[in-house]
Amino acid sequence: MKKKTLVPLIIFLLGICLVGLIVYKTDTHEKEQRHITAQLNAATYGERIKNEITNGIEITNTLKQILISENGEIHQFETIAGNLMSDSIESIQLAPNGVVTDIYPADGNEAGKIDLIHDKDRGKISCYARDNHTIITQGPFELKQGGYGIAVRNPVYLKDENEQEYFWGFTIVILRVPDIFSDSLHALSNFGYDYKILKTDSPWSDTYKVVYQSDGQTNHPVSYTFTIGDENWKFEVTPKSGWRNNSLLIIIIGLFLTISLLLSILTRVWLVTKENRNKYQILAHTDSLTGVYNRYGFDELAEKMISKNPQTHFVAALLDIDDFKFINDIYGHSYGDRALKILADSMKAFFPSDALLGRNGGDEFCILLPNCTFAEADVQLQQFTKLSKTFSYQGKEHAFYISLGYAEYPTFASDRSQLMRFADVALYEIKLHGKNGCMAYREGLQSGVRKQLGFAFKDISEHLPGAFIIYRADKEDDELFYANDEFLHMSGYKDIDELFKLTKKSFRNLIREDEQQQIESSIWEQIDNGNENDYIHFHLRKADGAYLSVLDHGRIVENQQYGKVFYVLFMDWEDMHIRYSDKFSR
Repeated sequence: MKKKTLVPLIIFLLGICLVGLIVYKTDTHEKEQRHITAQLNAATYGERIKNEITNGIEITNTLKQILISENGEIHQFETIAGNLMSDSIESIQLAPNGVVTDIYPADGNEAGKIDLIHDKDRGKISCYARDNHTIITQGPFELKQGGYGIAVRNPVYLKDENEQEYFWGFTIVILRVPDIFSDSLHALSNFGYDYKILKTDSPWSDTYKVVYQSDGQTNHPVSYTFTIGDENWKFEVTPKSGWRNNSLLIIIIGLFLTISLLLSILTRVWLVTKENRNKYQILAHTDSLTGVYNRYGFDELAEKMISKNPQTHFVAALLDIDDFKFINDIYGHSYGDRALKILADSMKAFFPSDALLGRNGGDEFCILLPNCTFAEADVQLQQFTKLSKTFSYQGKEHAFYISLGYAEYPTFASDRSQLMRFADVALYEIKLHGKNGCMAYREGLQSGVRKQLGFAFKDISEHLPGAFIIYRADKEDDELFYANDEFLHMSGYKDIDELFKLTKKSFRNLIREDEQQQIESSIWEQIDNGNENDYIHFHLRKADGAYLSVLDHGRIVENQQYGKVFYVLFMDWEDMHIRYSDKFSR
């Protein structure tokens, strides 16, 4: 029972461990793949964003080249700026000496005309761009027209008549956020990523400020950094579904847990089937009453043992219970079965564990002793034959006896079949010589044919033309053993149990009290004088307390189980007197 439960449980637990390992490996692999893919996307779209910002910066470079070529002057600024405008640009500006003077488009951008060098919010970073000859970006900041923007300021330097370089001012473009990189962000979002664009607060700072981000959270993002001017930008991306492929993991967990469960169930079914098959094999090979092998099981195993070890000596024995039908007829089949079980149990207890024990059927048993010769088996089998064997009946122990014949392989027999046949010949010889003994097969014994009368004792006794009883021939213990139906009918007892109960199983209690001493004395006087029990006339006590005049005729018999017993026939005295008087009168 433990094996049927424990093994499937172990398989299921191992399955869970395997599922855990597979899930861990799959999860790790998926994370790595997603990180690699995300890193590639971050680099690809980071470069695109950088290029899109750079395209905005190119507008300031175009204005810068015009200023340099025109010695600090731009004619038709509005026409040129109009040609450079796009949907992602809020405005284009010129700031000579750092003061914004020209803005395109002018409408709505009047507030942008400020002194960048001296403005508290823009001054420091503008001076940095001027002094370091570098482009700077500032923002994002809220636009008056709505939305957010980033200012790109490109310092312009000209040369005077002495070829000395001097600061002219800035060309400026205000880029709309996120319009400037909307194509890249839209494509990335369609690929299933959340993102965040950051830049340092200023060229001298390491603190990043968010320029723009998606609605979702970027947990444990991968990033791509790039530089514009002296400022660092960072582009971070995270898969919207996270780094873990939950759908795949759920499928794997469900699939492998199902497989583990099925394996556990199939293992249990296999173990149960195997156990049942073993049980059925045992049942098919075992005698259900005694627990030893049945004839089929014994013959099969004996054949295998001898075939596997053809040079080994074996002794086979056949035995049966003497007068077994008498036990069945007198005490009933349940007590006959009890005798069979007691005999089988005594075989199990007496013979070594490697001995093969079987029941051929009825009261016949068989034994196969491996690695054994005649000399070694003789004493053992003689002892077992003489071993006391009894069964209990109504509080008393009743002995029974066996006859046993045996033969040796390969001394006489060449195979199992011949070995068992020779053991049977030896058993038959014992039966012919008085039973209750043990004999080995020897040369010269003839295989006789088992003969049976073909009548059961009970069948004969019940159909005898007269009343019949059996009781112990003992002056002190005249125990009743048996009465046939004719006797029960004549004496008025409904069955043998009522007879035993009312007479206390004593023959003496069947005799009228005033005749008991006389009748018993007469019986034993005849016995002591060497005569068989002759006809005796007395009054038989009936079940209703009345008395019937009877004539009995008995014979004393020596019985192996009970010693001396009386077999007695009864005749109704009155009925016999009338019948014979009529006959002789004629």
